[in-house]
Formats: sequence, structure tokens, C-alpha cells
Amino acid sequence: MGNRFEGKVAFITGAARGQGRAEAVKFASEGADIIALDACKKFNSTPYEGATEEDLAETVRLVEEQGRKIVATKADVRDFAAVTAALDAGIEAFGRLDAVVANAGICSAALSWEITPEQWQETIDVNLTGAFYTCKAAIPKLIEQGEGGSIVLTSSVSSLKGAPFFGHYVASKAGMAGLTRTMANELGMHRIRVNSVHPYGVATGMVMSDVLPLMERFADTLAPAFMASIPDGFSTAEDVANVVAFLSSDEAHHITGINMPIDLGNAAR
Repeated sequence: MGNRFEGKVAFITGAARGQGRAEAVKFASEGADIIALDACKKFNSTPYEGATEEDLAETVRLVEEQGRKIVATKADVRDFAAVTAALDAGIEAFGRLDAVVANAGICSAALSWEITPEQWQETIDVNLTGAFYTCKAAIPKLIEQGEGGSIVLTSSVSSLKGAPFFGHYVASKAGMAGLTRTMANELGMHRIRVNSVHPYGVATGMVMSDVLPLMERFADTLAPAFMASIPDGFSTAEDVANVVAFLSSDEAHHITGINMPIDLGNAAR
């Protein structure tokens, strides 16, 4: 697609691996410098291992391999001061901000009434509050800069239809979808566009081993909710990054306030 982001700067959370890394590399491949952060830790409620500092270092290497610069920080999106400091460090290095991708997120599985208070709180805090903090830190910078900009929140197709076994995750992602629409209305006057993307399954390090027993237990009644129309199984992180880059580019200058599925047709089922 050329250099759609030449001379621009993208701020990406959850950038150590998976979709966040793919987005960092995508933006860099099209000319952007990158401000990246990741908690680089294992979360208490998740069945999979978290990203590591080595993962974040690999993202740095891959961005630099594209000939671009990156400021990468180990920071937890639940810590507003840390998010703000990471963003400030990147803006100090690069002098501006153009695109924001609130991508950091976690997931675990349980029947809604069996979700523990700890699971609920950690999921809401990381996914929804983390996205809010990311936007809260970035929006004043974009307004002050006065050149518009783009914000993309990573939600989930589950928030559009209500996926079984993920009540806490769905609630957090549905909150992100609503926040997207609200901020789009508020920020349009500043030519700052706000959209969300809603992937189906994406092949990343988020391996949901805890959902397998539930899928087997309710195979006849609830498993059809996970069916897709396009028989590709899962999307790649690059598939999502391509859509995020489009929504962040000038090609999408009249697109704001949408909740875009990247779901192989799952939401239509």
C-alpha cells in the first residue's frame, strides 16, 4: 500500500506479540515510527502465558528492520500514570502523535455465573479500563496537536452477539464498542476519528485451553454460536493489522464511529 504513514507516529498497546506486534510492524512498513507498550507479564486469571520482555524486544527488532524507530516501554494499561509516561516518552522522541491502537487485552473462559470476582475484575480492568486509559492519555495530545488523528480500539465479535463462556470478556469488549461510538461523536469536531475492530478467532499466543472442556460439554447446544461462514478457521494477526491500518489511514477519512467485524462471517450467523 506504499507509505500511507510516512512521517507519522502510531501508539500501540499490547505490542509485544500477536495483533499488537503485527500492527507495529504494519505501521512501520508503511513509514510510521512506533510508540509501543506491553505489560510483559502473566495475568492471574488467564490460562495462557503472558508476553515477555523478550517478546517486546523482538517487536523492537522487527520495527527497526523496517527502517523505522520505536520507543518501547514495559507498562501495564491499568496504570494510567505509566501509560501516560510511556506515551510522553514517545512523543518527546518523535515530536508528534497520529494514530492510537488500544489493543492490549486478556481473556479467560467460564459460565457467566461461575466467573470469579477476580476474573471479572481483572478482565474489566485490563480490557475496558486499559482502553479508556489509553484514549484518555492520547486524546489531549491529539487535540493540542490540532491535525486530527485516528483511534482504533480492539474489541471482539463476541461483543456483537454474546459468545457463550466469555461473559466478563464480552462485557468488557461491548463496553469498548460503546466507548468507541461515544468518543467518535465527541471528537469529530477535532477531526479525530474513533473506530473499533471486532475479530473472531485470531492465531496468537492467547490460547484458550480453559474453554475446551466447556465446548465439549455443550457441543450440541452452544458450540454453533462459534461457527463462521468463511472456512478458514482463524484469522492471522496480520489480517487484523491490515484492517486497523486502513481505518487509521487517510483512505478512511470519512469513517468514524463504526464497530467493524473481522469475523469470517460469524456475526451473521
